[in-house]
Amino acid sequence: MSYNKITENIIGCAIEVHRNLGPGLLESAYQECLLYELKKLGYSVKKEIIQPITYKDITLDHGYRIDLLVENQIVIELKTVEKFTEVHSAQILTYMKLGDYPIGLLLNFKTKLLKNGIKRFINTNE
Repeated sequence: MSYNKITENIIGCAIEVHRNLGPGLLESAYQECLLYELKKLGYSVKKEIIQPITYKDITLDHGYRIDLLVENQIVIELKTVEKFTEVHSAQILTYMKLGDYPIGLLLNFKTKLLKNGIKRFINTNE
């Protein structure tokens, strides 16, 4: 299945979660509900994936945690913030670079309409 189709389905699931829960909850609530919706569609989804950092000759296993990883390829970073900042974009791009993941979605559930809280990223370092 193409990345476009998978990201389309992820966004559809996220909209379904947002439609049912609305804004204002903790990220963890949206994470669990989105995980449920994606698994219901048959996707392989992992949550809280530890993304190690290699610095010179050492590896730090406690560097970052990816909120959701779909089909071992698409990073989903969930937020409940007033608006995205450059730090949020840098965070997901770092996850994608460190794990060599091709696609990322940044989803902000603290919006009136979820379509206004979606950013898609492509790893240009592949």
